[in-house]
Amino acid sequence: MFELLATDPSTKARRGRLTTAHGVIETPVFMPVGTQGSVKTLHPDELRLLDAEIILGNTYHLWLRPGEQIIHDLGGLHGFTTWDRPMLTDSGGFQVWSLAKIRKITEEGVRFQNHLDGTPMLLSPEKSMEIQAALGSDIAMLFDECPPYPCERQYAEKSTSLTTRWAERCKKWHQEHAASTFPTPQTPNLNLETTKRQLLFGIVQGSTFADLREQSARELTALDFDGYAIGGVSVGEPEEEMFRAINHAEPFLPANKPRYAMGLGTPPQMLEMIGRGIDMFDCVHPTRSARHGLAFTPDGPIHIKNAIYQKDPAPLTEDCHPHLAPFSRAYLRHLFKAGEMLALRLLSFHNLDFYLRLMRGARETIEAGSFRDFQTSFCERYHKHKSS
Repeated sequence: MFELLATDPSTKARRGRLTTAHGVIETPVFMPVGTQGSVKTLHPDELRLLDAEIILGNTYHLWLRPGEQIIHDLGGLHGFTTWDRPMLTDSGGFQVWSLAKIRKITEEGVRFQNHLDGTPMLLSPEKSMEIQAALGSDIAMLFDECPPYPCERQYAEKSTSLTTRWAERCKKWHQEHAASTFPTPQTPNLNLETTKRQLLFGIVQGSTFADLREQSARELTALDFDGYAIGGVSVGEPEEEMFRAINHAEPFLPANKPRYAMGLGTPPQMLEMIGRGIDMFDCVHPTRSARHGLAFTPDGPIHIKNAIYQKDPAPLTEDCHPHLAPFSRAYLRHLFKAGEMLALRLLSFHNLDFYLRLMRGARETIEAGSFRDFQTSFCERYHKHKSS
């Protein structure tokens, strides 16, 4: 399933390969976020043009609308969206934590009012597994409790133990029911190997406490998941706390399983995480930033709506994707100022290309044993010119 192909001699960076039912994922990898079954503004063919290897779907949002049964009956997320490559679904726990106005956490699960119409809902470990199996994702995430930041020690202790107990329930349901719940493909031209099992990843919690991060990592490793995420990061904590959370968990995760930092991050943050032993990333940052006119470049992000680009004939970057190369910065600025949807599409495409290229660069330099030089060179240029 996961093969470790190379390690960098001067960092903890790893080059790996994860095999799933719908294809192979080369790591380190960035996973575009398709919250509602769609990466905002982009056609699936454009994602294939970018050579995106895997995208995400959001369990909470898809459960509420259109519902997992509709998606299941229409061939699962792959058939429903026509995406024929790997997909990962999150557990829904983070969305309950961040979106629900009223929620109550108990041993059973989380009772809350959904953000669409206020309907009372219960999301439990078993229900999260059931929904994700019905969606037919290649990788499912266990249902965890995401503590807030800052967090008192007593709360973090209870939360960490609860996540472990929920993890046991997730694995039990998944082992007993997941295979029989998978959807049947409805789109003949999709090569869906539904007989292969859905992978299940654990999520390490523990807030900012080193011993709790270690405890969580050890307890989840003992349950033998297919991969391990580090959760409870990017929830408002300073960047240094984010990195410490990785440091406190990574040494206790098995080397032969993929490691996933959830909801991260900026390009320099991802390179730093790779250097600390992380293999997989997802974040809405590149597409959300694009919709506000922020474009990523090797010289730092630029705000294409700024007046300085009004007459700029240059392409967005000197080596931008051929899909964008014909368009000048002046034209892109004009599209934003005119409120044209093409502006959002082109910048979203570009930003994802930037992130995916960064991952390819990381993979190549890990194989060559020169990742540290790559990281240093990239970050020096990116921060030196970061402006506008």
